[in-house]
Amino acid sequence: MIEMLTWGFGLIEGPRPDPEGGLYFSDVTRGGVHRLDPDGSVTVAVPKRRGVGGIALHADGGLVLSGRNVCHVRDGVTRILFELPDVGGFNDLYADEAGRVYVGSLRDDPFSDRTERKSGEAYRIDGEADATEVYRDVGLTNGIGLSPDGRRLYHCDSAAQAILVHTIDDKGDIDPSSRAVFATVTGGIPDGLAVDTDGGVWVAVYGGSRVERFAPDGTSDRSLPVPAEAVTSLVFAGQDLGDLVVVTADNTEHPEREGTVFLFPAADVGARGLPAPLARV
Repeated sequence: MIEMLTWGFGLIEGPRPDPEGGLYFSDVTRGGVHRLDPDGSVTVAVPKRRGVGGIALHADGGLVLSGRNVCHVRDGVTRILFELPDVGGFNDLYADEAGRVYVGSLRDDPFSDRTERKSGEAYRIDGEADATEVYRDVGLTNGIGLSPDGRRLYHCDSAAQAILVHTIDDKGDIDPSSRAVFATVTGGIPDGLAVDTDGGVWVAVYGGSRVERFAPDGTSDRSLPVPAEAVTSLVFAGQDLGDLVVVTADNTEHPEREGTVFLFPAADVGARGLPAPLARV
């Protein structure tokens, strides 16, 4: 049975568990990165910062955050890793086993309802002020993650209502021509994603009141209803990464609770997530 862990936020994004049993998440619209402590209390980890769509733990401590730039925040000190003057912001991000960070850029208003928008790109950040564009033409960047073997990069393009996939070679490079549509999402918009140990891709369906799983061949094989319309992201957490944390921008059963952090226990999920690698940039 789904459980509500905490609530009272705007648009929640970027959930990421830590080894101590805590959970980091952001409030995109109201600002701040928060930590849900194991005792259920919520503390502010990074105050005020808005537009944080992705969070990664850093090997040296602290957090790597998206937003108007990609930065590393540790002990209250912010180190900018990557920024572009003509990019309005960056959304979801994910680290690979080498500690490099993949992130998607936003060149248009993500909340616009225009049918035509300026597309963004995906970048791989190899170090401070050292980033490479790995492909472009992503209409509205959202969830990003890697297959269990690290050879496939999944990327939600919400404008196309699709999950894109690109192949990563032995050198860790991506051939843009390898792009394929892994899956198309109907009845909502693909937002955040997470990959399980069997290669299944779990997607938060914004406007669809659900989380949907796609098997490694791209076919939809499981759906979990969420008591929210604006389902924004998700992450595996808990013992053996068997629980599924889902975050939202609303709550249809208790509208006054607004953005909510939900938990599906392992017994209802039937899968285990991949441990997120630490950023080392």
